[in-house]
Amino acid sequence: MELQDLKSFIEVAVHKSFTKAAAHSYLTQPSLSKAVKKLEEELQVTLFDRSTRHLHLTDAGKIVFQQGQKVLATLNELNVHLDELREITSGEIKIGIPPLIGTLFFPKIASDFNKKYPKVSLELIEHGAKLIGSLIENGEIDLGIVVLPANEEKFNIYPFIQDEFVLYIQEDHKLAGRKSVSLHELKDERFIIFSEDFTLHDYVKDACKKAGFTPAISYQSSQWDLIIELVSSNLGITLLPKSIFNKQSNRNVKIIPLENSTLLWKLGIITKKGAYHSFALKELLKMLVKEK
Repeated sequence: MELQDLKSFIEVAVHKSFTKAAAHSYLTQPSLSKAVKKLEEELQVTLFDRSTRHLHLTDAGKIVFQQGQKVLATLNELNVHLDELREITSGEIKIGIPPLIGTLFFPKIASDFNKKYPKVSLELIEHGAKLIGSLIENGEIDLGIVVLPANEEKFNIYPFIQDEFVLYIQEDHKLAGRKSVSLHELKDERFIIFSEDFTLHDYVKDACKKAGFTPAISYQSSQWDLIIELVSSNLGITLLPKSIFNKQSNRNVKIIPLENSTLLWKLGIITKKGAYHSFALKELLKMLVKEK
């Protein structure tokens, strides 16, 4: 069994699709398909149920997936232990951050850490918080910054930053002159929100439902700047953290506070429980927790 074939299989299993796995890796869809087929022939089992639209692991596939993750995690820890034994402080830390969080915080994180540890590189991997949790659990990234709450049984969780949600609207919108609005007043508006891979997708929908209505969603996107552009074009409204306002450049977009709102953007740093933390990762955690 070749290690690359096992990695390819795990990539497809995580994304439940050859197409999505190819989009998030350096391999082509045919290469992934070939690797999985080769693994199935070597193990003499069927790893995926291909009879439905989305791939599902067979019973054998679940076993190979679970044991394969352990194999890769062991190999990763072996390399880390040997590097530290040789007193090498160079290396790489993979950080998973949703695009919105990355825009706001990653440049400063990278700059501050580089000043102290110039030989350690930080690799930014941008995904929705839901996928980031899976990547950390699978040992594919070292640290994530996500919207809380997170699974306390699976992750070490460190509080990071808190911000309030506000309404983003186009300056000619009928509500633009208001000093504040209630969430219920937005029941007839068209919402522009993050796509389903993002925690903020569920967060906004749940908040609206608690206010007594199901939001009418006109557009979904994985990019915060596109969401702002759509608001700027008066194609809908959105709810985003207040801190993003200074990062956007649309002059015809304004923000309005929400009345009596308990909507808070609570961010946390997560790492996998029980996983080995390298010297560099421990230092990065110290820096992030200290600066929060």
